[in-house]
Amino acid sequence: MLFSGLTASAQPIGAFAHAGDVGAPAIPGAVSYHEADQSYHMAAAGTNLWGAEDEFHFAWNEMEGDFILRTRVEFIGAGVDPHRKAGWMVRADLDTGSVYADGCVHGDGLTSLQYRAEKDGETVELQIENLLNGTYPDVLQLERHGGAFVFSAARYGEPFKSVTLDAIDLPDRVKVGLFLCSHNAAVVEQAVFRDVRIIKPAAPDFRPYQDYLGSAMELLEVHTGALTSILQSNEPFEAPNWTRDGKQLIVNVSGSGPNKGILRTIDLATGEMTHLPTGAAVRNNNDHVLSFDGTQLAISNHEGEAGTSTIYTLPTTGSDSPVQITDPAWGHSFLHGWSPAADKLIYTAQRNDQWDIYQVDIATRTETPLTNHPALDDGSEYTADGQWIYFNSTRSGTMEIWRMRPDGADPEQVTDDALNNWFPHPSPDGKWLVFLSYGPDVAPADHPYYKHVTLRLMPLDASAPPRVIAYVYGGQGTINVPSWSPDSQRIAFVSNSR
Repeated sequence: MLFSGLTASAQPIGAFAHAGDVGAPAIPGAVSYHEADQSYHMAAAGTNLWGAEDEFHFAWNEMEGDFILRTRVEFIGAGVDPHRKAGWMVRADLDTGSVYADGCVHGDGLTSLQYRAEKDGETVELQIENLLNGTYPDVLQLERHGGAFVFSAARYGEPFKSVTLDAIDLPDRVKVGLFLCSHNAAVVEQAVFRDVRIIKPAAPDFRPYQDYLGSAMELLEVHTGALTSILQSNEPFEAPNWTRDGKQLIVNVSGSGPNKGILRTIDLATGEMTHLPTGAAVRNNNDHVLSFDGTQLAISNHEGEAGTSTIYTLPTTGSDSPVQITDPAWGHSFLHGWSPAADKLIYTAQRNDQWDIYQVDIATRTETPLTNHPALDDGSEYTADGQWIYFNSTRSGTMEIWRMRPDGADPEQVTDDALNNWFPHPSPDGKWLVFLSYGPDVAPADHPYYKHVTLRLMPLDASAPPRVIAYVYGGQGTINVPSWSPDSQRIAFVSNSR
């Protein structure tokens, strides 16, 4: 039996179990999923989404609890009515006058969180003001926290702007999905939805470093924004390295248990995961780094009852006998980078009651401090030409990106904004820098799991400011290590969901 006003699809459409028209549009709508680029193509008529008689096309699932919905949307063609609209919809039911909330963009750029608080009542909207000049935002995110909804929107490359609906009487179990309405009964409009992500965030009673969410491996073309999800797992994995032949990724598998921290490879052609042997070092954290020539791998493994992070090296193919480089008696050593000549390693070390960046000569095991500052210095990495070490530091208040010479000389600040910026990774061709940014809601010295973060890109010569290249639910483990493709065109990163 169909719900009132719904023309239903009997087959799942990509990630959506259901699709069809809500109301009775004079011209039926349709949606299709294109696996090649993981996009949804939707066509729809419909008079409006405003009074008590909604008409639109809907691809949807049943969901409970909190969630985060994200997509990039593009209208096809110039359109007829400036108020054609597309976005995310959350409904109590599929009746035309249902209680609902949506996050949408109109053809003329108007962007708002629309909602109907009472059955068959009027729709109200909360507009995101001063978002753009002459163009419409194409990145839309709608999230539910208990009874509240937050709608965020941006033109790709820019930070989100948001509005919040504090409370609406929607049931816990709701209909959630993508929608399109032409705002004209005689006209069919079209839209493409890309980068569709349906995320179940960490529970309110989540225990950091005890509870873990599932992981998705994402590949991003940094200059076009094309995003592909290649692997999802309920088993949490972190921190991809891209091998120099371009065929594999190396990740650590996190979670609880005596073997927390094993390494695995992911075959990019097949998606198959394979164990990478590291001998007795089976408590690796997410600080594993390939040498510049791709032949060696360095890892940080937690040693002894104290769990002191200790650095080892081994061949990229794995080894049952990795070579210990740092001494647990020195204190924690969290690996971050190789020198281009593969004769030194740099890392964040807990020494003298503070956290600084140190360098060790692999042949002699001689350790040398490169920074000496009461602030937290972390995330160090050489450029391919060996001229600079990039790192992140709280020495200016927020966590910002800095750089210094290989001997620690000439430190200079690279970023200066209200965000907290972590893990700078210079591209192999020496032209670009990618890093992860937390918002001001996170303490500068912290880099927790399961937060809204962005990945940002800037020229290595700082000739242009950073721009957003990915909007991510993740944080710790997303991009802790160098994860550029060998041709400097793509990066791999991890996002999270229950």
